[in-house]
Amino acid sequence: MFATATQRNVTRYAFIAAFGGFVFGVDAANISGAIRYISALFGLTATEAGLAASIPLIGVIFALFFTGLLCDKFGRKRVLLAIGFTYLISALLSAFAPSFGVLVVGRFIGGVAFASLTVSAMYIGEVAPANQRGRFVSVSQLLITLGTLLAFVVNYFLVGWISDSGVLTEQNIWRYMLGFELIFNAIWIAALYTIPESPRWLISKGRKEEAKAIFAKTLSPEQVTATLADVENSVEDEERTNVVEQMGKLFSKPMWFVLTVACVYAVAQGATGMNAVLFFAPTVFEQIGMSTQDTFFQTMILGLVAVLATLVAITLVEKWGRRTLTLLGLALVIAAHSSTWYGFNSATYEMSDSAIASMVEADPEFDASRLSTLIGKSYESDVALKADLAGVYTLEELPLISGTIIDNTITIEPFFVLFGLFAFYAAFNMSIGPIMWVIFSEIFPTSVRSVALPFVALVQTISSWAVTQAFPWQLENLGSATTFLIFAVIGVIGLVAMFFLLPETKGKSIEELERELIKA
Repeated sequence: MFATATQRNVTRYAFIAAFGGFVFGVDAANISGAIRYISALFGLTATEAGLAASIPLIGVIFALFFTGLLCDKFGRKRVLLAIGFTYLISALLSAFAPSFGVLVVGRFIGGVAFASLTVSAMYIGEVAPANQRGRFVSVSQLLITLGTLLAFVVNYFLVGWISDSGVLTEQNIWRYMLGFELIFNAIWIAALYTIPESPRWLISKGRKEEAKAIFAKTLSPEQVTATLADVENSVEDEERTNVVEQMGKLFSKPMWFVLTVACVYAVAQGATGMNAVLFFAPTVFEQIGMSTQDTFFQTMILGLVAVLATLVAITLVEKWGRRTLTLLGLALVIAAHSSTWYGFNSATYEMSDSAIASMVEADPEFDASRLSTLIGKSYESDVALKADLAGVYTLEELPLISGTIIDNTITIEPFFVLFGLFAFYAAFNMSIGPIMWVIFSEIFPTSVRSVALPFVALVQTISSWAVTQAFPWQLENLGSATTFLIFAVIGVIGLVAMFFLLPETKGKSIEELERELIKA
């Protein structure tokens, strides 16, 4: 009975703290559907489209410079509450933005709130028992994938309801896509008021009895005393060091191995392309040759794959361990991107009379007259085709018609691309997606965790931002094949590095790992 009650408490605290991941997932995925319509309305270049998608990651970078300080000063719970209200402001600004500039500001503010992933991992790592910590930290990734799935589903149905004479039009649909997350912002804020503060933070502030009461709700009686003693010893060693001193300790010689592992993992996770594919999922499917409705349908299936893969991670993280799942996941990432590269690399495009006739048949309002100068041309790559299309259509027109043109001119083996995209999503969400946060919550000692987690999250975010910002430009100038080949090469480098560096951490307390990994 007691064990059931403690398990219930830990599950509830972890779920609520991690629900910010659900809001993040909704926010990240809804822009993938909205970007097509935003680009058409404001006439965005590839670089500006990249900015619209990647600017939240700049917000994360900004936030991570002071996230650790705020967590130390005000506690994990209060910071999570502040992040919840920040999400609320971001969604309102984004959905009602009168201009591209205001939209960028709104999404930047939302990026500040993306720091919830770091704070949630910190909170869960400090509340959950050692033998369950990996599973509960992975809950955050599950909620991210559920959030993305919901956004993909909503986007799919919204696109199906577009009507020039109705409430939803190609000019305003993106506002509904970006605005519906307000519901979940409000739910998260209300739920956060019901969780306790991190017991480790309370002990660091001399509030031992409060911490003991919280541990009593999440641990068995015999575990409470031992855990309390371990945390107290760790905090005493910390000697209430300030942020500058913590940073000094983080970059000291005894920490070099742990910091190297975390930074290499962060770069590999961010640079293998997940955020790029997530933020531009319909655009990627468009490159295969699909109608607008089909691209959104495939994106919805992609979201379902992510959820199922994350459930696999939660099931296996305490059985197989962090190291095994990471290495297997990276190997599958490489295979997936290689398959996508092969599919796109073998594609050709031909502008013929029959292709143009098919475009008009599919969309009677489609203005195909300007394509007459391209009839008879064949293209060995999507780069050459897109360059010619840019010469006959405007930036406002291209986002809404390029999919139709590619669909009717391409010759491709779609299996390799579809397998690659779905396999990549599965591999990421069953391994390096959730496992990275598990490892980050485990390998850093209490004395530096408040600055270490934001720092390595900063490294991961810079990596993700660079890839996301460049992605539309890469598709336009390097082509789909080369873009995914680059992701595959990054995966190879990450796999080799992780094979030699990554330790196994499952089933060990934070204090045990500190004794093993931090060498004076």
